[in-house]
Amino acid sequence: MIKINICKKLHLPQGNGELRIDTEIHSQSFTALYGPSGAGKTSLLRIMAGLLKPERGIIEVNGQTWLNTDKKIDLSPQKRNIGFVFQDYALFSNMTVAENLRYALPSHQSPARVEELMTTMNLQAWANLKPDVLSGGQKQRVALARALVRQPEVLLLDEPLSALDDATRSQLQQELLKVYQQYNLTTLLVSHHLPEVFKLATHVIKIEQGQLLQSGTAAQVFGWQPQDEGFYLTGEVVSVEAYSLKILVQQQLMEIKHSSQTENLKVGDKVSLQATDLLLHKLS
Repeated sequence: MIKINICKKLHLPQGNGELRIDTEIHSQSFTALYGPSGAGKTSLLRIMAGLLKPERGIIEVNGQTWLNTDKKIDLSPQKRNIGFVFQDYALFSNMTVAENLRYALPSHQSPARVEELMTTMNLQAWANLKPDVLSGGQKQRVALARALVRQPEVLLLDEPLSALDDATRSQLQQELLKVYQQYNLTTLLVSHHLPEVFKLATHVIKIEQGQLLQSGTAAQVFGWQPQDEGFYLTGEVVSVEAYSLKILVQQQLMEIKHSSQTENLKVGDKVSLQATDLLLHKLS
């Protein structure tokens, strides 16, 4: 269990404000931090990592205190058992892929850990290449493997897929799911991409202007409500399941049973929805 109760002064898009978060995150959950740019999501991740210090706060991870400003406890990033994947990869350009992973390996860990992750993440073919010759998706896979070398207790992901094209993004989402399921890692992901949140997250924390607005499953946070009839609504497919699909329409989640109109739809498709009889029309 992660317990977070922090207050940090921030310069928000609306002016000076505060990031105030008081919440608990279950161990081995995949939690998405969702909200507009400048809401404080990345700042929360950096506070978790020990890279940003709040004015007041407590962070406890599985019974260990990482931060308690009243007791003057503030573990350094090196003493917090985290893996951090940054949006810009943050790889060492003068090192090969294998050397980047070895550099992150703690002294008490076996070098076999690097070889294991190279195999798990399918990086063997790039082992002796430097980051400059890799694509964005390849760099992100290396960055993820490097974060896992430490066998972290918590994995922090700061919009790691935002710069990638749709096909690469979808592929890397599968890699993240694979890693999460294989290592049972407590994971916190900052994302603005709703289909990604629905696909990956078991829990969602919605933050706006530094405040925690909602917390729960994706269905609870973006909960379904009946819509007015008689007009078309536009939305995006965020989940395709065995008997139905979910469409996000104006921040509301609508569940539609499969029919001949839905058989070719996939996550990310834009559709229009006729409220009178729930007719779907795929948009180009």
